[in-house]
Amino acid sequence: MRVVIAEDLALLRDGLIHILQAFDFEVVGSVDNGPSLLPALLEHRPDVAVVDVRLPPTFTDEGLQAAIAARERIPGLPILVLSQHVEQLYARELLAGGTGAVGYLLKDRVSNVGQFIDAVRRVADGGTVMDPQVVAALLARRPAAGPLDGLTAREREVLGLMAEGRSNAAIAGRLFVTEKAVSKHINGIFTKLGLPPSDDDNRRVMAVLTYLDR
Repeated sequence: MRVVIAEDLALLRDGLIHILQAFDFEVVGSVDNGPSLLPALLEHRPDVAVVDVRLPPTFTDEGLQAAIAARERIPGLPILVLSQHVEQLYARELLAGGTGAVGYLLKDRVSNVGQFIDAVRRVADGGTVMDPQVVAALLARRPAAGPLDGLTAREREVLGLMAEGRSNAAIAGRLFVTEKAVSKHINGIFTKLGLPPSDDDNRRVMAVLTYLDR
């Protein structure tokens, strides 16, 4: 699996490279500034990009802007944001494409290497992985009215855990219910959000994006 990394801190960048290589990822490019990121993504077209939000020269939102620009040129390009900050506006824009293959983790909350590698793989496979604090920040600006109004409190809770990238088994463990009960709630969510069975669309990803992008 081919990876491009954008991280300005040399020690962290080298650490990410070594960790990914240890798990059989091929790091095809690494950059330490915003202007270099978009050309690297367009040149290498990686299976997944691991991107910091704030990169030189201004240390504002260069990483996210480059990621958004790359997804406009390469629709569905998998992007995992790994940052110390939640940039609500650009995080929403990154999610707006509705295709999944996005993740947003906070650096100081990635508790172990296995968790990070699992997130990279899930994003590369087209999934959506969000840190709970990122989810909370995005939902803080969500209008009251919308397609989620028809969900029960439990369905909202299940969908929130889905947005964090948790499996049915993990959701069941968190809520102290059976996996069968979780599956029932998820099917109810799909029905209420108007997501019929489809061979083309990943309903789980679409439901999560509906949840986050409102």
